[in-house]
Amino acid sequence: MPAPRTVLLTGAAGQLGSMMRGLLPRYGYELRLLDVRPIEGEPDAVVADLADREALREAVRGADAVVHLAGISVESTFEKILRANIEGTYHLYEAAREEGVRRIVFASSNHAVGYTPRPQGDDPLIPVDTPRRPDTFYGLSKSFGEDLAQFYWDKHGLETVSVRIGSCFPEPRSVRSLSLWLSPEDAARLFHAALSADGVGHTVVHGSSANTRLWWDLTSARALGYEPRDDSERYAAELLAEQGPLRPDDPAHARLGGHFVTDPPLWP
Repeated sequence: MPAPRTVLLTGAAGQLGSMMRGLLPRYGYELRLLDVRPIEGEPDAVVADLADREALREAVRGADAVVHLAGISVESTFEKILRANIEGTYHLYEAAREEGVRRIVFASSNHAVGYTPRPQGDDPLIPVDTPRRPDTFYGLSKSFGEDLAQFYWDKHGLETVSVRIGSCFPEPRSVRSLSLWLSPEDAARLFHAALSADGVGHTVVHGSSANTRLWWDLTSARALGYEPRDDSERYAAELLAEQGPLRPDDPAHARLGGHFVTDPPLWP
């Protein structure tokens, strides 16, 4: 598949979307922006809810691919997650199918496998085919999205790369995120690889930088052409001094999903 030029970026006003608005054009993409709220300085952005199926069809029309970041990004009530993340993702896939878009990059999450024990000692890295164990309604919605992507590939030939994003911030914020951190620059490299690789079908990849304390196997991501360049280790000494090391007896430290497996915060 040749590198697509016009890419619809959903959730473009969000934290990750805002970072990708600045980084993805460096790879030659012309971004078409969509969010449920207006984006300052972007008068041509599409302002629409994922429930608006006609607006979604118009937004995807003529696009070469979609990077789907829209939705609720933390835990919430099931009703809110259902509407935004489950039904909304279905509406996006239907719009893409109806308009002939051939590829979607879907923002999945580590919370789709949040109850997976983290590697300790000489344990091997977590493989991408580890059984899904969602830790929240949010993680459950990401599991649904991965299954929806597989269905649309098998049924309709619509390709997807599902990226299980770890923790994507300019800097890691916790000792746990030293193992899951995906730098914004590496996120753009990974999304570019997902958009431009040949014959992805439905591929699930782990979204992390090349961290010294990495928990995830990045083999399937590297197979797309992803070459991470950043490492969270330069932040380790400061975070360890502030927070102390991870404790194996603490469920929030022993599981991949962190505090989402213990006391997930509700969306306001």
